[in-house]
Amino acid sequence: MASPQHASAFMVASQSQFALHPPCHPAHTYLTVGGDAFPVAVGLVTNMISLIWNYLYSTLLRSWMKWILRKLTGRCELQRICASTVQRAERTMKIEYSLKSSKNEVLKTSVDGSVENVEKSIQDIMEIKKISIQKDPDFKINLQICLLQISGFKKLFADVEYLRKQPFESSNKQHEDMLLKLWQLMMPHVHLESRITKQWGDIGFQGEDPKTDFRGMGMLGLHNLVFFGEHYTKVARQTLSRSNHPKIGYSYAIVGINLTEMAYSMMKSGLLKSHFYNLVPGVPQLQHFHQFYCYLLYEFDQFWFKEGPSSIMEFNQYREQFHERVKRLLQDPKALLTLNFKK
Repeated sequence: MASPQHASAFMVASQSQFALHPPCHPAHTYLTVGGDAFPVAVGLVTNMISLIWNYLYSTLLRSWMKWILRKLTGRCELQRICASTVQRAERTMKIEYSLKSSKNEVLKTSVDGSVENVEKSIQDIMEIKKISIQKDPDFKINLQICLLQISGFKKLFADVEYLRKQPFESSNKQHEDMLLKLWQLMMPHVHLESRITKQWGDIGFQGEDPKTDFRGMGMLGLHNLVFFGEHYTKVARQTLSRSNHPKIGYSYAIVGINLTEMAYSMMKSGLLKSHFYNLVPGVPQLQHFHQFYCYLLYEFDQFWFKEGPSSIMEFNQYREQFHERVKRLLQDPKALLTLNFKK
């Protein structure tokens, strides 16, 4: 489809009363109404055309194409996807889109089911689509992997959300023990003089009581920091040491909690689907979210010192640049963001 900038004219009503013409201004095309020309932003026109195309495709063209391909191949869309060469995230995302776009309510809601209901969903789909396991033995296995990944992602987000909403409580011994464990992991040779102390600033907390720094991300922030310190101990301590740079250092724990928010927001938006679908051929666990967090924290530290900001006052600017870089990586259906060194 030609873009508005290159179209000679686009008639939107009979008698040429309303027409779109090539732009006299590079940022606008022009809508004529009764002989008068009004500038219209090119982006707006492009969005309108995109919306119209998406509507036509989803309501008419897609159904026709599915019908034609089924007649030609003898297979429904789900079978064609499972039998194609696409793998992992590409396959699962295509299956997810196909089911969500279905006019059949059972198929449409199958992506919203729990992990425990996957087997029943598969049986329902095969019955509705009249798919014979004898004729297509691989279909059930491939569909099962996709549905486990889809439902597993939703379950993982629920687990992440639970930790985020759980506040740090000084009266909770498990919370206190985990906080002290973080200190021991990061400062093994330094004795913590008391629970409330300025020493917490040595690992990047703002005040004498780290409790206040967990208000935004709850226990999720603490779990992330402890996981990094426990599973990548050497790297975590090196990162803490680098964060103490006299000129462009940063508060290790505070930045770590900030990156917890980044990981959480990307999961909430669905951006992490490609990563998890490529990482786990089934149901992802909380440890997989923690591992992604470790990737973020390590890579942000590398990015920060490579870019060399003038001071910590530029943190938000560089944080957003890093965020955009990670989002671009995650938009690739083959995305798999993991740490590639020994623990």
